[in-house]
Amino acid sequence: MNTINQIAWDDTVLPFQFDRSDIRGRIARLDGVLDHILSRHNYPAQVSALVAQLALLAALIGPTIKLRWKLSLQVRGNGAVRTIAADYYAPEGEDESARIRAWASFDEDKLDDGPAFEQIGDGYFAILIHQGQDMQPYQGITPLTGGSLSACAQTYFAQSEQLPSRFSLAYGRSQLSGQPEHWRAGGIMLQTLPTQPMEESDGGSGEQGLIEAADILQGEESEDWNRANMLLDTVEQLELIGPNVGPTDLLLRLFHEETPRVYDPQRIEFGCSCTADRVRDTLAIYSAKDIAHMTTKEGIVTADCQFCGAHYELDPNSLGFEATVDANGDPIDPRSDGTGT
Repeated sequence: MNTINQIAWDDTVLPFQFDRSDIRGRIARLDGVLDHILSRHNYPAQVSALVAQLALLAALIGPTIKLRWKLSLQVRGNGAVRTIAADYYAPEGEDESARIRAWASFDEDKLDDGPAFEQIGDGYFAILIHQGQDMQPYQGITPLTGGSLSACAQTYFAQSEQLPSRFSLAYGRSQLSGQPEHWRAGGIMLQTLPTQPMEESDGGSGEQGLIEAADILQGEESEDWNRANMLLDTVEQLELIGPNVGPTDLLLRLFHEETPRVYDPQRIEFGCSCTADRVRDTLAIYSAKDIAHMTTKEGIVTADCQFCGAHYELDPNSLGFEATVDANGDPIDPRSDGTGT
């Protein structure tokens, strides 16, 4: 695979389906996007691994949903890693790129030498679908099970959507000749739609009685799914990450017997939705007394975006429901609605 082809597939998601069965999927490659996310934080290795996995899951899951705005993946735990979050923003136009951001909070003193997933402890994996900033998001939650974030995502789709799903993820630092070392990640998602959904009241065969793919699929559907998963089991980490094997070549290597059909790839870039106005909106619930406690000795209120690192310095008089000036420093008429109109 030459350099031109490698660059063409970096930061893309390639949709595909198998003509032999009712199985669809995605191949994602994150290069500059993942490096942008991780290089802005001095994460320990285990935390970087978890952030890379969740960002990759967001890239794979986001395009499968009829999304008008944002998909959020959130992991909460009681261990050393308390929160991991990744957002996928749908393309705003036909020729636009999708956008991804990701972040984690952790207590470094509590990290140990165990596997990355064990650093989260007990908690939950959540998917939130936001169809508009003024609309209530749909939320689905599943326990942290299966020993990996990809297993949690598989459990979510089986339990909440009755969609058998499989994820294979790889990530790490890569260095090409004459170039600096940087982060890369790659993954494959398989998913199938069963013709006969099961009754949730029957319970599942998975951990804690959760539903798994084997509980949903029967007969020929089960045979097709098992065969595709056996083929995916043969994938190697270097094949997923690249840069020597392009996604279309990888599909043929793994699934040529399934007759894969590919569609147009979707570009991915890093993107953050934070703005000074959104910080003000977040602080709008606080009184002037509360804002005073947030004000520094320099007479400003500061805020930092955990996703992109943007730093905001705001006039405390423009914050909260008792603000006396607007964002431009102009006095707010106390008889108005607080927006200066």
